[in-house]
Amino acid sequence: MTSDQNRTVFRTCPLCEATCGLEISVNPQEQIVRIRGDKDDVFSHGFICPKGSTLKQLHEDPDRLRKPMVKRNGVHVEVSWDEAWKEVERGLMGVIDRHGRGSLSAYLGNPNAHNLGPQLFSGVMLRSMGTRNIFSASSVDQMPMHVAGGFMFGSAQHIPVPDLDHTDYLLMLGANPYMSNGSLCTAPDYPGRLQAIRARGGKVVVVDPRRSKTAENSDEWISIRPGTDGLFMAALANVMFAEGIAKVEPRIASHMNGLDEFRTAVQPFTPERVTAATGVPADTIVRIAREMCAAPTCAVYGRIGVNTVEFGSTNAWLVNALSIITGNFDKRGGDMFTTPAAGGASTRGTAGKGKGFQTGRGHSRVSNKPEVLGEYPVAVFGEEILTPGENQIRAAITVAGNPVLSTPHSEQLDRALADLEFMVSIDIYLNETTRHADVILPPPSALEKDHYDVGLYVYAVRNIANYSEPVLQKDADSPEEWEILVKMGAILQGLGTDVDPAAMDDQNVFATVTSAVATSSSNISGRDADEILAMLNKDGRRGTARMLDFMLQTGPYGAAFGANPTGLSLDVLLANPHGVDLGALEPRIPEGLRTPTGMIELSPPQLIADLVRLEASIDKADDSQMLLVGRRELKSNNSWMHNIKVLTKGSLSCTAHVHPDDAARLGLSDGGTVRITSRVGSVDAPVEVTDSVRQGVVSLPHGWGHGVAGTQMNVAAEKAGVNSNILTDDQVMDPLSGNAALNAIPVTLQPA
Repeated sequence: MTSDQNRTVFRTCPLCEATCGLEISVNPQEQIVRIRGDKDDVFSHGFICPKGSTLKQLHEDPDRLRKPMVKRNGVHVEVSWDEAWKEVERGLMGVIDRHGRGSLSAYLGNPNAHNLGPQLFSGVMLRSMGTRNIFSASSVDQMPMHVAGGFMFGSAQHIPVPDLDHTDYLLMLGANPYMSNGSLCTAPDYPGRLQAIRARGGKVVVVDPRRSKTAENSDEWISIRPGTDGLFMAALANVMFAEGIAKVEPRIASHMNGLDEFRTAVQPFTPERVTAATGVPADTIVRIAREMCAAPTCAVYGRIGVNTVEFGSTNAWLVNALSIITGNFDKRGGDMFTTPAAGGASTRGTAGKGKGFQTGRGHSRVSNKPEVLGEYPVAVFGEEILTPGENQIRAAITVAGNPVLSTPHSEQLDRALADLEFMVSIDIYLNETTRHADVILPPPSALEKDHYDVGLYVYAVRNIANYSEPVLQKDADSPEEWEILVKMGAILQGLGTDVDPAAMDDQNVFATVTSAVATSSSNISGRDADEILAMLNKDGRRGTARMLDFMLQTGPYGAAFGANPTGLSLDVLLANPHGVDLGALEPRIPEGLRTPTGMIELSPPQLIADLVRLEASIDKADDSQMLLVGRRELKSNNSWMHNIKVLTKGSLSCTAHVHPDDAARLGLSDGGTVRITSRVGSVDAPVEVTDSVRQGVVSLPHGWGHGVAGTQMNVAAEKAGVNSNILTDDQVMDPLSGNAALNAIPVTLQPA
């Protein structure tokens, strides 16, 4: 290739959970010319959604921050990195000196799951803080899945995924992958995979209060009252036992406790008893139960809509339980565990047995909410800042998050962040949250850093490994994202601003290697640590690349530093830019379990007990009460892609969907304005009258509400929309996981 020719680079899209392969053309001036799907990608085969094609616009966005910013006299101004680091040290150490480390806090947003640096190095910063006040987007949308998996299978990462490519029947609850591309179910071209089920004679059933795009393209849409999915699933289980059609695979039964307890626990949930509360006819419930048990294979998939309600953990548990009692768990075409290349909870430690899972190792200061996965519910973040007392939060660090738009009772959190003594944000935008920051540290753009989906491949519908080098070179004076996190850790440890992140990286790698060679279950157990380090360092790699190489080599397919010459390493992935296909999902029981008993726990006491609360909800259903639900859009990823003009062109999508009968009853007109009011707030939104929502439901999309003073997102401000989380209630959450209840929120509607 001559210097006047464009070069072609292949990489994985980092914008959502689909992990699609991209083919990127770069001209000699190092400008992106074209982005399209990589037809040779071993997983996505050329599929691409509208977001992936706009990485060029995201990189070139004039509003994207390229230099650190410090707030002076209420205004953010660009400064050098040295100046920014000194300000970070002054601010954070000052708060520690005045109030102690218990006054620190951190919030990690959703993009951290899509970025290699935070996946591998955010722990360095968090451990250095010395505080329990850790929050993340996990308690906004997915913590129930982790709780259910932890109690049932031994680890919070144990979340089965539907074997989409082989199932004959898919029951999908509260999910809209035509718009979201899947969630905790990594599957490029999810729509194509759903259509393939139907094309081979299978059936797709969608349970949702909205006739979503996914529901429109399914075989059957079951319109359910928001928040009642648990009642529906418990009734399905009831029918399966009552009619004697429940069946547990003998292999699974021999490694499972609690079947009798579960059968007894669902007895009160007859179809006839739940039909009024759910809005689903009893005969429909009976028919679906029979179809699931009669299908050659059946998979159950529940996501955002079943997690972001008061019974999120119980719902997630029932999803897994239905898979088990239909005889489809850990079986081709059912719900299965992955074998991730870079290692996961089910591939580490002693096969088939582990320490198990627990919550409540600490409790939040104000509301006494239990810790889950080392963090507190983000719904209590605001009150922990605003409520005086020992360990009141006085400083916050946010990483790639915009909780002012994405978490409950967001007006309260907005006020709370303004009350902090010091705040640091690691982010590429001056947005509704980072406008409160005293210092903003921008990481490189998505195209300027390497990429591997450590977290997302744990939930892929096929075992895959794909590594991407940076497409473009970052500015020479800008640190890598992992270097920012490591240096934050150094400052928090009191080591000052002159510490070399590379030295801390070396220390971290040395400790990791030393631990691995001393661990009997490791594939390098008993090896010489210096020998392993020499091989790991031979190419001069540091940071994310070096740590990923170690994880790949010591993972289930790993080269083990020469012990398995045909095994996986970073060099192997570099030689295969379209990815490495490691095969279809395979049965993982019992070796994949990590419970203390070495058994599947079908009836965890915490979840069995919550069925009492679920049963009590039957008589609380009120058909006269309007309920708010969210919705996702294909062209946005929560709030942070609303500044890309090509993704926001056309009519405003932030509208309130209302059923025609409700509109007529409430005096609302299409194109008019409705005031929606909950216990904690009110918003005014344009009305869109549509029969795509069931009666009694109003739907607003998640992540809007731009254009506030102090932000720098000019495109987003043009179509600001309204923030649905002004309406969500910080006092209402799933008690087992602390997950926010962002759906089934009681509201009133009136013309504005």
